[in-house]
Amino acid sequence: MKRTVLRKVLVGVAVALVGIQLVPVQRSNPPADGAMALPAGEVGEILTSACMDCHSHETVWPWYAGVAPVKFLVAKHVNDGRRNLNFSTWATQELSRRDHKLEEIVEVVKSGEMPEGSYTWLHPEARLTDAQRYALTAWAEAERVRMSAPDTAAAVPADSVADPMPDSAGAAGAGDGGRAERD
Repeated sequence: MKRTVLRKVLVGVAVALVGIQLVPVQRSNPPADGAMALPAGEVGEILTSACMDCHSHETVWPWYAGVAPVKFLVAKHVNDGRRNLNFSTWATQELSRRDHKLEEIVEVVKSGEMPEGSYTWLHPEARLTDAQRYALTAWAEAERVRMSAPDTAAAVPADSVADPMPDSAGAAGAGDGGRAERD
């Protein structure tokens, strides 16, 4: 009797798992109209490896994003990420919204909320070191300053702004703003 019930439960679970595979999930990469020009160097690499999969229309959909029930979670994460911050529509957003998003980048990266642990668990290349967190937040802060400057100063890319790292945080390499120690 117990085996019959167990068998029916297992068959039911198997049918449900097969059936759920037939439920479609939108996995698309719309055109990147108004995409942010990523900064050159380390910050651009950090944004690409740790942010762009969920916060742009350049998502690399892994194989498991097509297998239920994981496909529902991945699609939800990407949709939520794009809705919250989308580098592919950056230039089309109001300046005040971009400023606010840069402020949020500083907050969530400093606190360790981003990138999310569920993402870095499967994407170890997205795990940020303290130096990478510092570089990303320094870039976001510099970008906020650049965006609020008069039009003539706004043409200067944020990655060319002097490193705002305090002297006490890294005195190595006097002429390099402490980068030798962080790299």
